[in-house]
Amino acid sequence: MVKMGKDYYDILGIKKGASEDDIKKAYRKQALRFHPDKNKAPNAEDKFKEIAEAYDVLSDPKKKDIYDRFGEEGLKGGGAPAPGGGGGGGCAGPGNFSYSFQGDPHVIFSDFFGGRNPFDQFFGARNGGPDEDMDTEDPFARFGAGGGGMGGFPRSFSSGMGGMGPHSSIVKKPQDPPVVHDLWVAMEDVLSGCTKKMKISRKRLNPDGRTVRKEDKILEVQIKKGWKEGTKITFPKEGDQTPRNIPADVVFVVKDKAHRVFKREGSDIVYTAKISLRDALCGCTVNAPTLDGRTVTVSTTDIVQQGMKRRVSGEGLPYPKRPDRRGDLLVEYEVKFPERLSQSARDTIAQVLPQS
Repeated sequence: MVKMGKDYYDILGIKKGASEDDIKKAYRKQALRFHPDKNKAPNAEDKFKEIAEAYDVLSDPKKKDIYDRFGEEGLKGGGAPAPGGGGGGGCAGPGNFSYSFQGDPHVIFSDFFGGRNPFDQFFGARNGGPDEDMDTEDPFARFGAGGGGMGGFPRSFSSGMGGMGPHSSIVKKPQDPPVVHDLWVAMEDVLSGCTKKMKISRKRLNPDGRTVRKEDKILEVQIKKGWKEGTKITFPKEGDQTPRNIPADVVFVVKDKAHRVFKREGSDIVYTAKISLRDALCGCTVNAPTLDGRTVTVSTTDIVQQGMKRRVSGEGLPYPKRPDRRGDLLVEYEVKFPERLSQSARDTIAQVLPQS
């Protein structure tokens, strides 16, 4: 059974299966109701952010699809079932997708209303706020046909929302393409998990909705145990913001940092043990290092072929879907041949070794 975690539909006050238009209407109503500029309740800011997160997920087809199938845990990379897993025929998990809401709810609100302050549009600038006698539960529903705009909206507002005038089609601002950064991660960090703090510089709109400023922001990336190279971590709409665009998503792509001792093969790690020709023929013992600083003893009495491997169970990296379990350490033998032999050694080897 899927663990849903946060119920984004309930947060917006709609039912699962709601249309795109219903989702937009629900966000508009709830965001206006709980906007901190209007709602002075102690929890209004938290509720406003929660509403923004719900809209960010449900308005995006990919995120919504993953959430509908796997809930919040699957959406945020918490281990949705793997294909074929479980007892009921299995289902397709989100793979390497991992979502974390890092957006600014005020930016989402501003983007939704075309960079304008809807409270000024509906209530005027009377003492900096709405009329206290007016019900502002949903100001969009308060205007009758006399408003003169689309659906009773004032003309100044209906002509200002992305071209939504009575005789124009809806013009939607384009979103910039994703900004992708490589995130180099050491093998030890994949073993234990860690937090990476990444500093980005971007443009942000000033309150006037026209001019921009440059600012830095620290994004915290939670590296989970066992994450594979290629895993993507997306921070929605953290790119440059201008009056004419929707900010790009900032995407970090995990890359394996080269290790001085080990190579990675999925959840297994490979250690190359260099041995002499004598040890290869007569048997040997190798003290192989582990990622956490220990050593394990690997012995063989067999003749060692070049490239032969011995497997040490449970000394590799965590499995991404099962971080409580680990892959293996593979000890790969590299036989070092002598550069020269004395004549007596040659004669001895010729007598001992078979010709074919």
